[in-house]
Amino acid sequence: MKKYLAKRILFALFSLVVVVMIVMLLVYSLINKNVIFQTDDVWNKKSSNDRTIYEYTQYKKYGYVEYEDYTSYIKDKYTAVYGEDYYIQKDYLNDKKAIQDETTFKENVSVQEFVKKYQGEGYKIIYLPPVRYKSGKIKPGGNGYLIATYEKSVFSRLWDYAKGFITIETKNQVEDPNLTDRYIRFEKDPYSGAFALVGSGTQHKYLIYFDSRFPFMHWNWIHINLGTSYTTYRGQEITTVINSPTGKVIASKQQYPAMIGTDEYVETAIDFHSVTYNPADLSENEAKLFTDKYTVYTMKREGLSMIETSFVIGIIATILAYVLGLPLGISMARHKDGIADKVGNMYIIFIMAVPSLAYIFIFAAIGTTLFNLPYKFANAEVKMLAYVLPTISLMLPQIGSLMKWMRRYMIDQMNSDYVKFARAEGLSEKEIYKKHISKNAMIFLVHNIPSSIIFCLTGAIITERVYSVPGVGNLLTTAINQHDNGIIVACTVFYTFLEIIAIIAGDLLLAKFDPRISLSSEGGGGR
Repeated sequence: MKKYLAKRILFALFSLVVVVMIVMLLVYSLINKNVIFQTDDVWNKKSSNDRTIYEYTQYKKYGYVEYEDYTSYIKDKYTAVYGEDYYIQKDYLNDKKAIQDETTFKENVSVQEFVKKYQGEGYKIIYLPPVRYKSGKIKPGGNGYLIATYEKSVFSRLWDYAKGFITIETKNQVEDPNLTDRYIRFEKDPYSGAFALVGSGTQHKYLIYFDSRFPFMHWNWIHINLGTSYTTYRGQEITTVINSPTGKVIASKQQYPAMIGTDEYVETAIDFHSVTYNPADLSENEAKLFTDKYTVYTMKREGLSMIETSFVIGIIATILAYVLGLPLGISMARHKDGIADKVGNMYIIFIMAVPSLAYIFIFAAIGTTLFNLPYKFANAEVKMLAYVLPTISLMLPQIGSLMKWMRRYMIDQMNSDYVKFARAEGLSEKEIYKKHISKNAMIFLVHNIPSSIIFCLTGAIITERVYSVPGVGNLLTTAINQHDNGIIVACTVFYTFLEIIAIIAGDLLLAKFDPRISLSSEGGGGR
């Protein structure tokens, strides 16, 4: 068993690396990066060299290239010498003006320093000479620029992504010489009444804590870094985006840290479990309300997070599919070539033949017209009803698949020798189906249970888009439309990881329920 799991995990990691590499190659190299300007009004308003510089600025923001500008370089250089008044100094003004003369700019010392520094780091130096009228005057947007760019290979990009994938907060993470009391320890949590792992010198104050919100135990100690959203969520970490509730802000009576132990309460929506270290000087009000420098917080929101929304819909759809699909498949097998079997086969052919987008709209039309169910998630007056149509849309193809395979496996079992022996011993057809055929037919379907759950999550990409469900599937399609490469890569990692877990879990279930299958190399039946 251990040897099998070790091989599976190693192969899974290799598969994950290959998939992520392919996606990175696709989004960063094979797709023309100029597509990001198709609906960019700012790009349309710029011209000449200003447009080129804007393009490189956007390329850097979207993660295509590393980009450095000569003007920023000399700004940093002279700020270190003159402070905030650097921009009025003659040295700075002369160096800034130097690149506007294409015949002499290479003689400038700062230009030479800039070129030497970034060429030594593997950057490509690009000079954009000023664009002038015949009179010599510079055209609008035609100022000269000196820049350095570096386009990462897919291997270096993958390495940077992998090495920062998991981080652990330590008591020395905060760089503040004035913070001398550093620790990680368990303390009584005044906000939940339970014990929590609390840190000082860590980025978060509450590293592990409990509350009433699913999954009840929460971690800020170990971080899985899926990357950063470049455009959709403007610099937010993707892990935070998919794990944060998406509902409206909710306030309740709470106590600031300085109020704990008193009878004083305030109405606030602050999530005190989210507080992080504030390196700046505290305001007078902050000093009164907080007992330390952990004063940066997020707000509490109602509702589920994106990942929770997708899981809820996916799991409910899977459970209902098995509850309905298996009995229907059994009924089709027991009444082979009967009315139930023919009707069931018609449904199977329909659900497999019709494109998923088509039957989603068909059942959406039926649900909204006949049952007055909400079509768009945000328009639902009763939030529970918003889950009905997406769940049904995910459930229906699974029911057809389960009916088909359960019917097939049961018919195969009906012709087996052990069934003939059971009939010869005088067992009734009901007993044969219940105690033998159904159980043996289920063995083949057990392996697919984890994959069925994952299918509802990966298959929800189209469904969530149609119904505007605030889930991970809708997030991916939005990111593709907005060319948010960070989210595209993160969703690839998320879905690939789920598929890998499903395959391993399916093998473990099959080995448990089928005595003929062994994941150990010892004895017969090893695999």
